[in-house]
Order: sequence, then structure tokens, then C-alpha cells
Amino acid sequence: MPMPTAQPNPEHVFGVSELNREVKWLLDSTFGQVWVEGELSNLMRPGSGHLYFSLVDSTSQVRCAMFRGDNRRLDFKPANGQTVLCRGRLGIYEARGDYQMVVDRMIETGSGALQRKFEDTKRRLHAEGLFDASAKKPLPAFPRTIGLVTSPTGAAVQDALNVLARRYPLARVIVHPVLVQGPTAAPAIAAMLARANRRRECDVLLLLRGGGSLEDLWAFNEEAVARAVFDSAIPVITGIGHEIDFSIADMAADLRAPTPSAAAELCTPDGQELLASTQQLTLRLSQFAENHLSRQQRNLRELMARLNRHHPLQRLRQKGQRVDELEIRIRRVMENSLSRASIRLLHLQRSLTRSSPARQLARRQEQRLTLHRRLQNSIEQAMQRRQSRLSLTARALSAVSPLNTLKRGYSIVQSESGSVVTQTRQVKPGESVRIRIDDGNLTARINAISTSKKEKNQST
Repeated sequence: MPMPTAQPNPEHVFGVSELNREVKWLLDSTFGQVWVEGELSNLMRPGSGHLYFSLVDSTSQVRCAMFRGDNRRLDFKPANGQTVLCRGRLGIYEARGDYQMVVDRMIETGSGALQRKFEDTKRRLHAEGLFDASAKKPLPAFPRTIGLVTSPTGAAVQDALNVLARRYPLARVIVHPVLVQGPTAAPAIAAMLARANRRRECDVLLLLRGGGSLEDLWAFNEEAVARAVFDSAIPVITGIGHEIDFSIADMAADLRAPTPSAAAELCTPDGQELLASTQQLTLRLSQFAENHLSRQQRNLRELMARLNRHHPLQRLRQKGQRVDELEIRIRRVMENSLSRASIRLLHLQRSLTRSSPARQLARRQEQRLTLHRRLQNSIEQAMQRRQSRLSLTARALSAVSPLNTLKRGYSIVQSESGSVVTQTRQVKPGESVRIRIDDGNLTARINAISTSKKEKNQST
């Protein structure tokens, strides 16, 4: 018995694109422009120049897009894991129906602000020439007095003193105590460098500080410290933080060392190395004649070896060896061909045995039974799918039925000809219209017509 076919008769059915446009307009008009803070994730940079990423926190995420015209104004390079503050509008990517945020501005938060200030200061001071190589002062080869501008209680000063005592104990060391962290550290460092220059006691100054975070080392990124280092008449070597730390004071210094201990090593000669260097020069001088004689003997041996390689007897031996190799290859090819022919004959015999009519008949019977079972299973599965699809279609039809819309207080207006009235220009004053509501129909007459702003704009 054929199943009854439902006959839907909706008054208005949304297309997929129309529905997405309506939802997009609803999101934009409801929320407007919003600010969202989160962590960058799944950042992608296609060839179009746009940015696609997600803003995430500990429990949720939202997809975002930032188009090329907006991301060109960024003053930092976004990367996964950064915490940022984004401004934009909520909407839908209509092609997929995905909810997303279209970002028109992005601000880096947290340590990124310090990094941006670092880059701005570096750019400005570089333009003024504070980092030029031509402005670097030469270091004394054998300094008599070395000044340490650093904290007197930190590990950096102790490391530097240990290195100086080991490498160059003849040098006099003066410690200029100063704060190296905190809001007052930068002006204190600048003042101490100026004071050391006025006293003129030192041949070289070491500006030292142990490792720490970007915030801990920030005093050495201040403009006042960089200008004091640049203005110093005494050569300045910086040893700030660890090897990976690089400050603006390092760029303005006459020499940058990766650590405080390395700064102490760079400003002094090593007595043991000087002695070893002298011994090495003596040894090199004594070995020069021996090396020259060895090179000449080696050249003679190479020339004799080349002569032996080109001797006619050597070429004759090589040709004989080539003939032997070709003979072995011919035998190997013949043996392989015979082996392949034997294997092919064996396969043909087995194939003839498998092609017996009795075996084929049994195999066909088994295939028929298998196909019969598969056909029955397919029919049952198809019936189940169609019943499920019918149920889903009935529920979807009930969800979009105009009758449900009428129950919520809406109505449908029809003209005298029976067409649905959706615009004011479809009726005129004095005409009768029929109004359909949930429990019946009403008949009314048009007394006046007023047009909305949207309609007037469209007509204009």
C-alpha cells in the first residue's frame, strides 16, 4: 500500500542564504560593535593578506576574521598564544553558516605593551645614530682601572670580581653601587655613569645586571640609560641578563657581552693565554720549515701516483676487468630469464586448475547466495532510512507551518483577488481585504495607507 504524501503549503519559506542574511543582520543590530579579550589560537595567514584566527579562554572560543585593510595597521605581529584585545562586529560567514567576529582593530596586552615600547624606543634612537658602529669607542688592551656599575649585593658583581681576579689580578677594580631594578633604577644608572665619567678614574666601565624577566630588566631599556651609555667618554661594556636578553643599553654600548662574567672576560687580557700564544708562535715558526718540506714530498708522491694511474698496463687491466663483469652480467640475465619462465609455467598450471567448471559452478552458487542476502539487507535498510526521513520531514514541516505562526498572534492579509498582501502598493483605500487569524477569517476595508521609511527609500 503506497504511503500518503504530505502536501506542504507554507506562506513563506526561507532560502538558506536568506536565513543567513537575516541572522547576520540580527546579530549586528543587537550587539553592534563589541570588544573581546582572549588568547590567539589557530592563526592562519593565506595569500590574500587576511588573518583568520580564534579567540579562546579556558572554556570557550570564537572564530574571527581580520581583513587585509585592517590588519595592515597593526603595530605588532600576531602569534598563537598572545593575549590580545579585539574590536569588531558579530556576524555569520554566509557561505558556511558559521558564527564569527569580524575584527577591525587588535591591541596587544600584557608584556606585549612593553615590547612595543621597546621597539618604538629602539627605532627612534637608531634614527638618531646612537647605535651606529662608527660611534663605538675602542677598548683598552690592558686596562689599569676597571669600573663596575651594578648592584653591590647581586650575583653579577661577584661573578665579575671572580673573573677579573682570575684573569687579570693586576687591574684595580672600583664598584659603583647603583639600583638595577625598579622605577628609580634608570635615572640612578644614568647618574652613576655620568659621575664615573666626571671622576675619570677608570679606563673602562662594565654595566652589569643578572638575569630576569622583561619587566625586571626594563631599566636598561629606558632612553635615559641608553643616552648616558652613548655620551660616556669612557668605553662601556654591557653584561645584562643572560645570553638571550638584549636591551637598548646593549645597542648603545661600545661592546655587548652576553653575561656579566663574559663582560669581565672581554675587557681584560688573559695572562695564561698570552703565554700560550707566545709558545704557539715559537712552535709555529719551528714547524714552518717542516711543513713546507712535507708539502713538497706529498706533491712528489701525488705526481708519481698519477703517472702510475695512466700507465698502459693499468688501462689494459681495467679493460680486462670490464670484460669479466659483462660476462657475469650476461650469465645472470640468462639465469633470471629461465627462472621467470619456470615460475610463469607454474602459475599457468595453477590457473588451469582453478578454472575447472566444477569449481566455478560452486563459486557462482556461493556468490548467488551472498548477493541474495545482501539484497534483502539493502531492502530492509532502505525502508528504515525512508521511514526515518519521513518522520524528520513531518517534524520539520510542523516546525515551519504557517498555522503555528498564526497561533502566536500573527495574521495573513489577502486582497480581493486572494493574493497575499506584503506591500502597501498592492491595495488601495476603499478596497476590502480578508484577514486570516488562528481561529477564522475577518473582512476589513482599507481606510488609509501609511508607508514606512524603508519603503519610501526603496521607492526613491
